Amino acid sequence: MAYSYEDLKKKTLEELREIAKGLEHDAVQGYSQMNKDHLLPAVCKALGIDTHAHHHTVGLDKNALKVRMRQLRAERAKALEAHDHVQLKAIRRQLHRLNRRIRSATV
Repeated sequence: MAYSYEDLKKKTLEELREIAKGLEHDAVQGYSQMNKDHLLPAVCKALGIDTHAHHHTVGLDKNALKVRMRQLRAERAKALEAHDHVQLKAIRRQLHRLNRRIRSATV
């Protein structure tokens, strides 16, 4: 059965030990003595599962916002070189707002 990190994280220690029992990998050696905090990453390593929890955005196009943020960073660099503090402040505010929109939509 194919597992994801979220699936394994929801399992109990005994269920993780049952999964580890069927695995032959150095990471799960001594699985019966491990607690859940140690066993979960070991099982993920043995199964080749990424332990990074991925976040999803709801209700907006994150890629389009990231493209706009890259453009604003380039404009910010130009404003820094030109010593245009008014433009620099406006660009920083826009970057801040876009960043906040992405964070608020992340689940």
